[in-house]
Amino acid sequence: MRDQLVIEKRGNTNCFSDANFNHLLVTMKDRTYPEGTHLYWEGDVSDKLYYMKRGRAQITKSTDEGKELIMYMYQSGDMIGQADPFFGSKHTFSAEVLEDSEIGVLEHKDLEMLICQHCDFAIDFMKWMGIHHRLTQTKFRDLMLYGKPGALCSTLIRLSNSYGEPHGDHMIIHKKITHTDLSNMIGATRESVNRMLSDLRKKDAIEYDNGMIVIKDLKMLQGICHCELCPSEICRI
Repeated sequence: MRDQLVIEKRGNTNCFSDANFNHLLVTMKDRTYPEGTHLYWEGDVSDKLYYMKRGRAQITKSTDEGKELIMYMYQSGDMIGQADPFFGSKHTFSAEVLEDSEIGVLEHKDLEMLICQHCDFAIDFMKWMGIHHRLTQTKFRDLMLYGKPGALCSTLIRLSNSYGEPHGDHMIIHKKITHTDLSNMIGATRESVNRMLSDLRKKDAIEYDNGMIVIKDLKMLQGICHCELCPSEICRI
């Protein structure tokens, strides 16, 4: 039966116990979203949470100059949405589906009911909110405090935590990331990203292997971005 099924949890939903995660599963409504559609736009009323059962999505923020800044990239096992469901707030970001996806939609009124009925669920949800807020805080810290080189190195570390696989003493990021993608992740021009990546290659901190970024000197990247050694659920793209 569906209410007895626990599927594999990854990403930012690991803070829920199996029982409380099942409460989420049986309450949410399954939807399919084709590639290129939006779960919500910046300015929409925040009245739902979204659980990625299958697929990928990215969260973006539009600047005054019309540039789109990529804030987060989510994959299977992640829950997306504004983490303050009780104040009728509006979304401050937009969420775009990157590939055909199966997503569980959880209405805030149903979430309130779960919190009222299960006190231990409320505790797990508070943990999820804490992870969500800390992730946002560390992303803005990286973008604002240590310049574009620091933001780039932090982004490479986050990518390695999300998509990296060890290869000897190195870490290969098994996801093709273009220089344009990186520029949108740190709010820089593509030309400046090209220069910074070239500098890191000259310093033997990174290299490329069939279009994939290989991190050769993690400690150098950590030094440039003043890494605080956050846990992997926080230090992710």
